[in-house]
Amino acid sequence: MSEVKWNDRFNIGVEIVDRAHRKLFSIVGKLLNLTEDAEKQKHACQEGIKYFKSYTIKHFAEEEAYMRKIGYQGYEIHKSLHDNLQNQTLPALEEEMEAQDYSAESIQHFLGICVGWLNVHIMIEDCAITGKTPHKWVHKPAEDELVSLEKAVIQTFHDLFKLEAALVSAHYSGEDFASGKALCFRMSYRKADGQYTQAVLVYEEQMVIKLISELLGKRVNRVDKTIAEAMKLISGKFMECMETHFSLKDSYKLEKVNILSFEQLVRSFEFEKQFPPYSLLFRTEKNDYFALCVK
Repeated sequence: MSEVKWNDRFNIGVEIVDRAHRKLFSIVGKLLNLTEDAEKQKHACQEGIKYFKSYTIKHFAEEEAYMRKIGYQGYEIHKSLHDNLQNQTLPALEEEMEAQDYSAESIQHFLGICVGWLNVHIMIEDCAITGKTPHKWVHKPAEDELVSLEKAVIQTFHDLFKLEAALVSAHYSGEDFASGKALCFRMSYRKADGQYTQAVLVYEEQMVIKLISELLGKRVNRVDKTIAEAMKLISGKFMECMETHFSLKDSYKLEKVNILSFEQLVRSFEFEKQFPPYSLLFRTEKNDYFALCVK
């Protein structure tokens, strides 16, 4: 990610909202330029990120007030997306940066996820306010369902890898969070009556390298076909441990596991049409990221 520029296609036609969006893009662009100077990086980024957070909160309040004023029917889901970014995603990313003393990698994670979030949110959810697009977060899971799923993923991850994980976002929308390549493994299930469901695990490539190196007891330098196949089996095992939480064990049968590119994942899960009902982004204690999507 080398440059962030405003594009008029992001305009939704509401001046107070469009003005705020232009400002947010400007802040992210300045933060991106700061990472080029290592000596000034830490303090400048700390101050820049504080400003980004405070301005985001101000913008969300203004945008939510506008939605209430016009009686926007998608207000509840839209506000939950704002709350998720403000109360979960940004604090988690800030915690990572502080833990890594504002390393280039942690700042890259922050900026990458913020840019991805802004692009998707503005082009889909904000444009839906004025009727330009339909909003994609159609299904809003019950809070207890999300909490149960979050706990199940964290527990399963710990059981398999002996690592802690924490939720970064309960509304992962298909943005590319990987600092390098992402590896995606899709599990396809079918009922006897033909009903079909899919679950996909998405990992940063660096995370796969670390996990397999730990399992083998020696350093793996790259993800080749053998490593990918090993992670494919591990992902299947992960979902096997998760089956009771998805109510899959008694009614669904695992048909196949596929390795996908990130682009294939976005297409196969049809992120361009509607986001999956369960779509969670996690960060491990080693500051690697992975996602779980179910539809």
